[in-house]
Amino acid sequence: MVSFTVSGAPKVIARAIEEYARTQGHVSAIVVPWESTPDVLSLSVTSVRTDGWAIEHINLGTIRLSDSGSERTGVAVAAEPPDHPDQQKLVAVFDRFVTQLQRRLLVETATT
Repeated sequence: MVSFTVSGAPKVIARAIEEYARTQGHVSAIVVPWESTPDVLSLSVTSVRTDGWAIEHINLGTIRLSDSGSERTGVAVAAEPPDHPDQQKLVAVFDRFVTQLQRRLLVETATT
């Protein structure tokens, strides 16, 4: 689990994460309303593979955003290693996504 605090409200940070994932092309991040509450937004991060018309989404982990007040958001990242033949590669994709995401957001504090 990786945790850090960033500048910005949770909804703004969620949109930034979704947009960043979209630019990557091979990773998707989307808010999961049924796993979210008024105080915490939950995002699912998946690997996206396409083969013709087929699209395969493999769950890689979850990002939870909580309001820390004063336009700050607590970010908690939990990897969920998939039961998949390419598990090591997929774990590396998720780790790289999280590392790059931390560089893009205005991280104030971080813990691992």
